[in-house]
Amino acid sequence: MAADETAADETATVGTANGGRANGGRATDAAAADGIRATAQGTAPAPLSVLDLVTVGSGHTATDALRTSVGLARLTESRGFHRYWVAEHHSMPGVASSSPAVILAHLAAHTDRIRLGSGGVMLPNHAPLVIAEQFGTLEALAPGRIDLGLGRAPGTDGATAAALRRTAGLHEGADDFPEQLAELTRFLDDDFPDGHRYRRIHAVPGPVQATSPGGVQSRHRPPVWLLGSSGFSARLAGLLGLPFAFAHHFSAQNTVPALDLYRESFRPSAVLSEPYALIGVSVLAADDEREARRQVLATGLNMVRLRTGRPGLFPSPEEAEAHTFSELEREFVDSWTANIVHGSADEVRTGLDDLHKRTGADELMLTSHAHRGELRLRSYELVADGYGLPTAG
Repeated sequence: MAADETAADETATVGTANGGRANGGRATDAAAADGIRATAQGTAPAPLSVLDLVTVGSGHTATDALRTSVGLARLTESRGFHRYWVAEHHSMPGVASSSPAVILAHLAAHTDRIRLGSGGVMLPNHAPLVIAEQFGTLEALAPGRIDLGLGRAPGTDGATAAALRRTAGLHEGADDFPEQLAELTRFLDDDFPDGHRYRRIHAVPGPVQATSPGGVQSRHRPPVWLLGSSGFSARLAGLLGLPFAFAHHFSAQNTVPALDLYRESFRPSAVLSEPYALIGVSVLAADDEREARRQVLATGLNMVRLRTGRPGLFPSPEEAEAHTFSELEREFVDSWTANIVHGSADEVRTGLDDLHKRTGADELMLTSHAHRGELRLRSYELVADGYGLPTAG
């Protein structure tokens, strides 16, 4: 693939992403200390984590959705989930996660131990310095608990992306991703070389406060993850020795090829001595299997609206049942929902076990979509119960 050839060519440019760490580039695996590698809890086949899109259902408000996120973060922290990520999306009424850094700061104030991060921040939408400042601030608010997941897609449609970036050259941002990543990493580590135009510019909060006279600030900064739904980021993450997160929940057909490419491309780094990959998985467990199916149908209608340029609030099951799907829409819904692991707690556990066997993912990041917030919380509770995760911690 041409894109992957570009990724290989740019490896030298972004070399600081795997070795220029604030700790001086450790030769040994730093992943456990940085919270990258996790340990499975209970009988789960891999560590479990959360991806939250802050879903807003019809008849509900963004305030309702954000309150649900706080409750979900507290619940999953108490049940032994490893990390909790929010994803950047724009111009989607049913998704209230346009500002991950703001949401993460709020969640940091309501949790104590669970890792918090972006799944992800879309790097081409932002100046690297701004991201370094935002996540340096988050690291100061919740030391040692922050992940910085980065994507190269816009997280929205082309027109909205143009408004965000103030340019019509949308492919330019994605094509420049390796250079943007290198610049961001330099800001995070505060290690631009002498003579560089940004040598005297510092991301604050950040490592410069540790090296300033009287500085006692930790030089630790959030670990960087690369996110993707195809081969480009998989190969780039492998070449740089970075952890990789794959969007199985909306690109299931590419999951195994992308993970294989990541593992084949992997080069040990100061961050990781061996590959580490998580996958995002759509999951909905319910006490009533019929209710799980109804909510999944609503997810299908939501995606039909989104894919046809009519995004709205997440529909209720009643709206979905009343909708007359065209033959083409029905085919799309059947294809989309086939990748949602749903049903009773036992069915979901079996589905996740099978998915783990097929992919060999090091971590499963679960995302649950339902019209009502309490159903989303209940889904994670049932998964935790099904795997015997801790009931308090």
